[in-house]
Amino acid sequence: MSAFDYDLFVIGAGSGGVRASRVAASYGARVAVAEEHRVGGTCVIRGCVPKKLLVYGAHFAEDLKDARHFGWDVPDCHFDWDRLRDNVLAEVTRLEGLYGQTLDNHKVMVFRSRATVVGPQKVRLADGQEISAERILIATGGWPFVPEFPGSEHAITSNEVFHLEKLPKRIVIAGGGYIANEFAGIFNEFGSKVTIVNRGDTILRGYDEQIRDRLLQISMTKGIDFKFNAPFQSIEKNDDGTLAVHLENCDAIIADAVMIATGRTPNTKGLGLEDAGVALDAHGAVKVDETNQSSVPSIYAVGDVTNRIQLTPVAIREGQAFADSVFGGKPTVVDYHNVPSAVFSHPPIGAVGMTEAEARNKLGSIRTYTSDFRAMKNVLAGRNERALYKMIVNAATDQVVGLHMIGPDAPEILQAAAVAVKAGLTKADFDATVALHPSMAEELVLLK
Repeated sequence: MSAFDYDLFVIGAGSGGVRASRVAASYGARVAVAEEHRVGGTCVIRGCVPKKLLVYGAHFAEDLKDARHFGWDVPDCHFDWDRLRDNVLAEVTRLEGLYGQTLDNHKVMVFRSRATVVGPQKVRLADGQEISAERILIATGGWPFVPEFPGSEHAITSNEVFHLEKLPKRIVIAGGGYIANEFAGIFNEFGSKVTIVNRGDTILRGYDEQIRDRLLQISMTKGIDFKFNAPFQSIEKNDDGTLAVHLENCDAIIADAVMIATGRTPNTKGLGLEDAGVALDAHGAVKVDETNQSSVPSIYAVGDVTNRIQLTPVAIREGQAFADSVFGGKPTVVDYHNVPSAVFSHPPIGAVGMTEAEARNKLGSIRTYTSDFRAMKNVLAGRNERALYKMIVNAATDQVVGLHMIGPDAPEILQAAAVAVKAGLTKADFDATVALHPSMAEELVLLK
C-alpha cells in the first residue's frame, strides 16, 4: 500500500490540469484535483471559448449588412446583448459539465475547494483537511493584472466582461495586447464607442510590424479610437454611474465601462509554494525544467502558471507530456519552436515562426514575400478592407521561417500552413503546390 493518499494531486482544473489528471489516471494513478472556481479553467470559463463565441456574434454585424449586396433583403436588425450573454454563459456551463464528466469517467477525485501547498508532498484544503500525495502538480493558470491607481476598483477585467448586465454605450479598454484588441473589435461591432488606451506606442508587441500596423489602420477606419503614451491617472465614478477616465497626455474620457486588459500574471499568490521551497521568478511564475519539474522534486507545474507560452494548447501539451513522462513511462519534452498563435480581432490575425525583424537579427540574409489584396467577398460587398499575407524565408536555405496573416479566416488558414513551417518546408515547396481557386488561402502558394 502507498504511504500517500494519492499518487498525484493537481491544483487547478483548467486545460493543463484536466489533461494531466485524466491521462495520469488512465495509466493507473490515483489522482485528485482541487478547483476553487469552476472546472474548465480560464479558457473554458472566462477566456478563449466564451470570447470566441462573442467574436462569432460580432461578425454578424457586418455579415448582415454585406448580405444585402449578395441579394438578401435583410432589414435593419437590433442586437440583444442579454440574449447573447445568456446563451454564451449557458454554453460555458454545458462545457464545464463535460469537463467534470471527463474527470469522473477517469475516476479522478474532484475537490471543489481552494488548495494550498504545505509541504513537498502535502496540500491543505480550505476546510483544513490535509491530503498527502507522492507528486503535486500546480496548474493554477494566470490572473488578470490590474495596475494600482486611484479608482482602479471601478474597472472590470476579462473575468467580468462576460457577465455585464448591459452593453456599454462607451467603453475604454486599457492595453495593447491580444485581449484588448479582441474585445475592442467585439464591442465596436456591437455598436459601442470603443477607445483603446495604451501606456506605450505599439499594439501587439511580438507580432510582425506590418501586420499589426494593418490592424491599427483597419481598426481606426472602423471607428475605434486609440490613445497612445497615455498611462492611467485615475477613474472617478460620477453621480449618474458613468466613469471619468483621467489619463496622462490627453483629455479625460467619459465612459460607461472601463476594461483593464494589461496582461496576465501567474496565479501563485497565497499557494504556499515559496514556503514549500518552490522557486518562483520575479513575476511569480513557477520555475520548471524541460520536464515540468520545479526546484522541489515532487512538485511540478504546467500551463500559464509557468509563464512560458500562455496558450491553452501549450498547457494541454505540457499536461500530456507530464503525465506521459511521470506515469506512462514515455519521457516527453514539449517543443516550443514554431508555436502558432492567433488574435481574434476584426479582422483576425494568424502567425507562426519568426517576424521579419526577428529573422533579420537571427539569420541576417532573408527574403520576404507579401500579398496585399481584397478578399472576393469584400469586393462585392463594397468593403475596402484589405488582407495582408507575409512570408519570411531564409535566403541561405530557402526554408520558410515565418508566416504572418491578417484577413478573414486567417487563423483557420494559418493552422494548416503552420504544419508546413513546422516541417521545415521551403518556398519552392509552397510554389510547387497547386493553388486552390478561388480562395484566400491560395495566396500562400502564389507569393512572388
